[in-house]
Amino acid sequence: MSFLRLVGRPMLASMFVAGGLNSLRAPEQVAPVAEPVVQPVTERIDALPDRTEQVVRLNGAVQLVAGLLLGTGRLPRPAALAIAATLVPTTLAGHRFWEAEDPDERAQQRIHFLKNLSMLGGLLIAADDTAGAPSLAWRGRHAAHDLRREAHLVRRSVGATARPAAAVGGVRAKLAR
Repeated sequence: MSFLRLVGRPMLASMFVAGGLNSLRAPEQVAPVAEPVVQPVTERIDALPDRTEQVVRLNGAVQLVAGLLLGTGRLPRPAALAIAATLVPTTLAGHRFWEAEDPDERAQQRIHFLKNLSMLGGLLIAADDTAGAPSLAWRGRHAAHDLRREAHLVRRSVGATARPAAAVGGVRAKLAR
């Protein structure tokens, strides 16, 4: 693992570990803010708990576990995707700058909204990071390219040997007469 990944992943994960732990310990502090986002979602998705506190706790658990996985370099790509999935509702619930009437409050919430948007971008980059190893898509493309090249070489080789063989066969036929 490179030095940048060794240092950067825990730095990126630290906020989610701390935030997830806070949501697990005191979901009642976050639930009132999360209610406008959680309620419409829980009405549509039966698998989610009905109580906002439980959804906040579930969100916190995902952030905590995925943050620990990302920070320690274990399953970093799926962990980054899991955190990214939790960050969207967290941002929409916690930083609704468009609803703030006070200009100072609006400015602060907008800054936090954009900060979370930036972190979402970092998480998406982390989710795409293959740590220097080629991705499965890259390997597939290159394997297909290699197969096409090999098939072309085989066709050329068969064509090159078929012409002299055909000529030899024609000479033998003439000699046999």
